[in-house]
Amino acid sequence: MSSSRPLRADARRNREALLSAARDAFLGGDTDAHVEEIARRAGVAVGTLYRHFETREALVEEVYRKEVDELCAAPAKLLEQHAPHESLRRFLLLLVDHAAVGKGMAVALESIMATNSPVFDNARTQMADALTQLLDAGTTAGTIRDGVTGPTLLRALGGICAMHATEGWQDAARQITAILYDGLRYGTPQTT
Repeated sequence: MSSSRPLRADARRNREALLSAARDAFLGGDTDAHVEEIARRAGVAVGTLYRHFETREALVEEVYRKEVDELCAAPAKLLEQHAPHESLRRFLLLLVDHAAVGKGMAVALESIMATNSPVFDNARTQMADALTQLLDAGTTAGTIRDGVTGPTLLRALGGICAMHATEGWQDAARQITAILYDGLRYGTPQTT
């Protein structure tokens, strides 16, 4: 929706219902869900869907963007509740879970990969920034080794999660992530 005016309460509810229905459909494996079906699940007319999202691809993009925004809000909350190294460990596992979510949306996301959408570049930047925040907090606390950047750690985790086509990949990814995390802690004052 291109208008800069705030949405009325009912329009905001409709938009959220559409995003929720689309998310549930895509993550539930219904990657080919048509806009009519998504609108029906949200309890709105197809015209309402198109008032909020000009195309199905725009809806898919917004679902993914919302997922990434929620994911990348986690570090601040984690740091309020846990020590920096524990916050990093938990966020690394959230990233593995996000990769599983991404697998569920993969076919839907393919529809926007051919566009000029900045959604993937923005998502990578957000995730790298979130990791940098946690790495900096851990380095300052002396519980995470210095010299590792958020983008580098994100690439490593991307490599781990790239095996998502194999059976049992998520358990293996969690195990490899634990090894990666141990390496981030190795040689710090808290572990020597």
